[in-house]
Amino acid sequence: MTRHGVLLAVAVSLLASGALETTARAQAPAPSQRHGRLFPPQDLGLLESPDRAAWQRPDQIMDALQVADGATVADIGAGAGWFTIRLAQRVGPNGIVYAQDVQRQMLEAIRRRVSREGLTERVETRLGSDDDPNLPVGALDAVLVVDAYQEVEGRVLFLQNLARALKPNGLIGIVNYKPGQGGPGPDENVRVDRASVEADARAANLRIVAAEVLPYQYLLILAR
Repeated sequence: MTRHGVLLAVAVSLLASGALETTARAQAPAPSQRHGRLFPPQDLGLLESPDRAAWQRPDQIMDALQVADGATVADIGAGAGWFTIRLAQRVGPNGIVYAQDVQRQMLEAIRRRVSREGLTERVETRLGSDDDPNLPVGALDAVLVVDAYQEVEGRVLFLQNLARALKPNGLIGIVNYKPGQGGPGPDENVRVDRASVEADARAANLRIVAAEVLPYQYLLILAR
């Protein structure tokens, strides 16, 4: 074979190899989205409805968790910081709120918000992972999880990690939309019923110390 013929054969071989690789990539399944159930950052405005305080009842929830002046608390799955701001106002200048989320865009939105509200010194943002909230161990008086429990995959481990962050008498508050109750909130097929949360809590060696009913949601208070 002439030199020209050898070069032509190599070129054809390389082109065929590239075509096969391109075809294989096209046919390969797309990587799965681990956080497919997460609330999209572009829809944060939906969490800021003018009537939310009326049906969310933040004061009732914070009272049930015994959030007081000077407390150290965490807002898990904090989103745009609607509850973070209210917790920061409740704990006062001597308290601290850990605003945690697994999406960096949410934490950026929270930092902008607390800066506008003049609450930067009271709020620390934390980037968590699927089941690890990334909180200091044994430091918190209360942990609040509002409308985010359905996004958690390893729920028992998640609750155990929340418990590790509590002081001896600390409390965990889980707020979820009631299945089939309509109103605001996610689709019914992704809502988590109260019995499921209670079963997860028992598996995590937590006890249910109180339960309260909100207009569209339920509130469970857990302790170690």
